[in-house]
Amino acid sequence: MAESEAETPSTPIEFESKYFEFDGVRLPPFCRGKMEEIANFSLRSSDIWIVTYPKSGTSLLQEVVYLVSQGADPDEIGLMNIDEQLPVLEYPQPGLDIIQELTSPRLIKSHLPYRFLPTAMHNGEAKVIYMARNPKDLVVSYYQFHRSLRTMSYRGTFQEFCRRFMNDKLGYGSWFEHVQEFWEHRMDSNVLFLKYEDMYKDLGTLVEQLARFLSVSCDKAQQEGMVESCNQLIEQCCNSEALSICRVHGSLLSGVL
Repeated sequence: MAESEAETPSTPIEFESKYFEFDGVRLPPFCRGKMEEIANFSLRSSDIWIVTYPKSGTSLLQEVVYLVSQGADPDEIGLMNIDEQLPVLEYPQPGLDIIQELTSPRLIKSHLPYRFLPTAMHNGEAKVIYMARNPKDLVVSYYQFHRSLRTMSYRGTFQEFCRRFMNDKLGYGSWFEHVQEFWEHRMDSNVLFLKYEDMYKDLGTLVEQLARFLSVSCDKAQQEGMVESCNQLIEQCCNSEALSICRVHGSLLSGVL
């Protein structure tokens, strides 16, 4: 699979230079030169992976997964840097070598499409939790992210950004293909397919699914305690400034998507 510079003459060169293409999918520049190493990354049966398209509620999901899998207290999680506990596979830091040597059970995140994830995962090794989010909400959050991230320097309009989203001109490629690939593997024994909106609609069932998938043994009282703790995490997220921004801009979507 060949790598090549992404070129889209109709868009600003300085923004296009942030990406490169791998096997027809636009990826962030820090993925360059490491795709073969990622494909050959060694998995362990105790690994727990969280995979999402960017801005699909990854931060919230990782806290819920950490709480359920580790039996952590929500107040304790609030004092921790969860990102350090769950590194992103393809990010420059801490790097593939360090992630490979982490002690078990490893909790690892990635935004890569299913086809680019380690080959061993396709063969049923490790447990993978995938979460999809309504694209209308996701694109607003992704837009705000691009606006705030200095390295991206995105200064286009929201409408222009939506066109980029619809035409697969953003990092990690097509949202539609990303979700579809995992949806097709939702019945695999090592894959749990979740929806972001279910954390708000039916948190109890979602926590129960996670506990069962991760083989976490708990009685009814313990499960109710986990649901309450997860609910606290969600309430904290709802009160965050990031979600407030999403609500303010949500009305912009009606005439675009």
